[in-house]
Amino acid sequence: MFIIAEIAQAHEGSLGIAHSYIDALSATGVDAVKFQTHIAEAESSSSEPFRVKFSYEDDTRYDYWKRMEFTREQWAGLKKHCEDCGMEFISSPFSVAAVNLLEELGVKRYKIGSGEVTNYLMLKRIALTGKPIILSSGMSNLLELEKTLEFLKPYGNDITLMQCTTAYPTKPTQWGLSGMNDLKELFNLPVGFSDHSSTVYAGLAATALGAEVLEFHVVFDKEMFGPDAKASLTIQETKALVEGVRMIRASLKSSYNKNEVAVYDELKSMFGKSLAVNKDLPAGHTIRFDDLESKKPANKGIAAKDFQKVIGKRLQRDMQQWSFLTFEDLN
Repeated sequence: MFIIAEIAQAHEGSLGIAHSYIDALSATGVDAVKFQTHIAEAESSSSEPFRVKFSYEDDTRYDYWKRMEFTREQWAGLKKHCEDCGMEFISSPFSVAAVNLLEELGVKRYKIGSGEVTNYLMLKRIALTGKPIILSSGMSNLLELEKTLEFLKPYGNDITLMQCTTAYPTKPTQWGLSGMNDLKELFNLPVGFSDHSSTVYAGLAATALGAEVLEFHVVFDKEMFGPDAKASLTIQETKALVEGVRMIRASLKSSYNKNEVAVYDELKSMFGKSLAVNKDLPAGHTIRFDDLESKKPANKGIAAKDFQKVIGKRLQRDMQQWSFLTFEDLN
């Protein structure tokens, strides 16, 4: 399982906050930290509308992307910081110019946001790198995905498809967990889950259902400024999710044979039950169901599972209440 914590724009254009997220995530156990590389002049214009008009300081969406930019040197510093903390640096590009910048940095793979699935110009630039691609499916129907995969196929990149629902935050009815299996069967590719639920539950469920990559947004506090805050996990939730994912994956990988129970023999004897009488009974009494009780441990006479074998049998001797019953006591 490859676990990606996405900071995206949670840094609000502050280099210091971006580095703070890396430090905080280094203690959670995630495999990678993901940013988004925006070059406003290359990807946007003053005509681009806000998805959610959240900003009090940006007049246009273009202004927002401009504020989210870092220089090449700053990106290089963020990448090095991730690697120094034992995490991979990933950043989703939104223009060919952004891909060129990320190539200069030497990234290992590319995550494609669902809004870029039909951006064949940028996809070709990425495909030409030969690097693995994680492709989100959020805003795409199956036909669009099929056409994009056909476009990418000649380049031979390793591709992982991500089940994703573009809603922030997603409700349980929108998670689309069953869609992972549909994607896997239709396209015969590894599948993952890109989560916007603001809970640990969706990621845990996706892991149990076979996701090979898990991605989710992270924020210091869900009341923070920004478009993704309420669809994110906190640092503590991230730590709990990673721990749960690792446990689930370990369980799924381990072999388990329900018939291998010899190790429980001692416990089965300890907790097993033998038949006893629940009242004083005289010799010659015919045993009825209402005369019997089951008591620990096992191996003290007749096993409780064999009670039907003693019904209707007569006692050969007097029995005291709660005494174990053996076949020698019966006629």
